[in-house]
Amino acid sequence: MKKLKPVKVYLSEEKDLYDAIYSIFGYYPGNIFLYKLAFRPRSAAVELFNGKKISNERLEFLGDAVLSLVVADYLFKKFPFKDEGFLTEMRSKMVSRAQLNSLSVNLGLDHLIETSHAGSTQSRSMMGDVLEAFLGAIYLDKGYEFSYKIIVSHIIKYHMDINELETQDLNFKSKLLEWTQKSKKVLEFRVIEEAGSKHRKHYLVEAVIDQTVLGKGGGPSIKAAEQNAAEEACNHIFQDDPVFQDE
Repeated sequence: MKKLKPVKVYLSEEKDLYDAIYSIFGYYPGNIFLYKLAFRPRSAAVELFNGKKISNERLEFLGDAVLSLVVADYLFKKFPFKDEGFLTEMRSKMVSRAQLNSLSVNLGLDHLIETSHAGSTQSRSMMGDVLEAFLGAIYLDKGYEFSYKIIVSHIIKYHMDINELETQDLNFKSKLLEWTQKSKKVLEFRVIEEAGSKHRKHYLVEAVIDQTVLGKGGGPSIKAAEQNAAEEACNHIFQDDPVFQDE
């Protein structure tokens, strides 16, 4: 039985957004402006009177943490006898940038993204950011338990094949190295930033192919940062961009 629309939906200027969210996730938002903000990427940021710009970046930060916690919670319960290494690797596969980009498109969130006045081009890498921002909006609007139900029932169970993910190779660095060798290109990883104290380091690394930066990634170790940078580079390479094709 379809839920009756709240009166505010009929009266709202954001009726289409209300309906789109209900169509995808089966509920009507409480604070629609959080969701509207979630679909505003940095390229479409709105400048306030004090010069500050508003985009979905803060929601993206929050949503990333919410998703990571929900996935960890889900895996902990689903695999009661698996060790920490297995759970960590599975979580990484489930929240990888490539996975989130694909999920966002499959859910139809790409059609709701606000574009800048300068153009309407949407990069595929933006899709995952929007999904994370949307999850941040859900958390602020409805709380953790509701967020958990939405992520598990509408994302994990319907859009993720856990058995397939178990056998998936997540070594993006190896994949990137294999591709560059096959394409006769030169791959280099550069540490461009090192921050934090002795026991809480954070590194930022660039993946550079033939002197072109194709990916950046951060992590608590150089190895982890290289993997994240390699993942972003792989996302660029396999988007059919002519500049990254084999010669």
